[in-house]
Amino acid sequence: MLDDRLPHHPVSTTQQSFADLGLSPDILESIKAVGFEHPTPIQAAVIPAALEKRDLIALAQTGSGKTAAFVIPLVEKLRHGGGVRALIVSPTREIALQTQAFIELFGKNHDLTAACLIGGVKMKPQLDALRAKPDIIVATPGRLLDHIERKTVKVDAVEELVLDEADHMLDLGFLPQVRKIVARLPRDRRTMMFSATMGGAIEDLARTLVRDPIRIDITPKGRTAVGIQHRLYIVSPENKRPALIALLHQELGTTLVFARRKVDAEWLYHILERQGHPVTRIHSDRSQGRRVEALDDFRAGSHRILVATDIAGRGIDVPGIEHVINFDIPESVDDYVHRAGRTARADREGIVSTIATWENLMMVREIEKSIGQELPRCTVPGVEPWVEGKREAAKVRRRL
Repeated sequence: MLDDRLPHHPVSTTQQSFADLGLSPDILESIKAVGFEHPTPIQAAVIPAALEKRDLIALAQTGSGKTAAFVIPLVEKLRHGGGVRALIVSPTREIALQTQAFIELFGKNHDLTAACLIGGVKMKPQLDALRAKPDIIVATPGRLLDHIERKTVKVDAVEELVLDEADHMLDLGFLPQVRKIVARLPRDRRTMMFSATMGGAIEDLARTLVRDPIRIDITPKGRTAVGIQHRLYIVSPENKRPALIALLHQELGTTLVFARRKVDAEWLYHILERQGHPVTRIHSDRSQGRRVEALDDFRAGSHRILVATDIAGRGIDVPGIEHVINFDIPESVDDYVHRAGRTARADREGIVSTIATWENLMMVREIEKSIGQELPRCTVPGVEPWVEGKREAAKVRRRL
């Protein structure tokens, strides 16, 4: 039975066994105890390469099992004692906490311990965890750099570096911090990067941090997961909020709403709450405790709607999300793919609705080109659509 700390959603697996990947009996015992039966494609591809101590860049869609793909070879190689020898850097607190849970479960038979260094929480528990001499540190960049500069953590013996969600780590403002952290690490180390998406420019940058890496790419053709029904609602700016309200009344399933900025997420939350919607929110201005509480309530069904920003949304791994609404169009194609990946997990189906204005049409075209299909133009009752042109009018009038 899967541990409650791990994501509970169906994931496609291979016919291989974990024993086929070169893992030792004690690690295989831990994997079995967690409830994993067969490796996912990314795990089957990564684990043997990671056991060979090669640097690697691995790409796979969200929900494919990337975390276990790098945690399992790390706990296979490490034994308790000797100080911090592995460092995992994550973009959000939620991802860091989930990764720590994976380490504690898979590394149990090697007595491995992990300290989680994240912002938004008190320092004392983290200092206590560091005094206990952990084998692995999982951290967000800002808090890790803070500990390094305070000299409360030493990373001079790190043998393994993992950059999780590398595209966002390097593309959403973390690059200066990541460079400072990497500069403190031993040159003779192994580096692994994992990501759902990685554009050419970001991959070029990533390659400056690795040595002769193996590149593993099992992202599906078309980039977004199968089972997603894409919808585009083009409206005037003043009609974005009415369009959102109408969509929430039209589709009554579990819904994740993305806003671009944390101030917008907070604004949307209060509007929806005043209208009586069962809603909660998650963004970087909320404390860690409040963010965990919001996610737990959303998972438990206490709230049907969760409003999130992209950076906070990186840690959302909730089964059964039926509808993703882009209240603000993503700033990049990669963000669209990531947001869409929150729904239609494995064999399930889901809807991704994007509310856009005429100012967003260039990004709409980029998204369509990337995913290899046109976003169907749709409308909702009571909200006048903005028509792109006479040629598009017939499409826009189609109602769902």
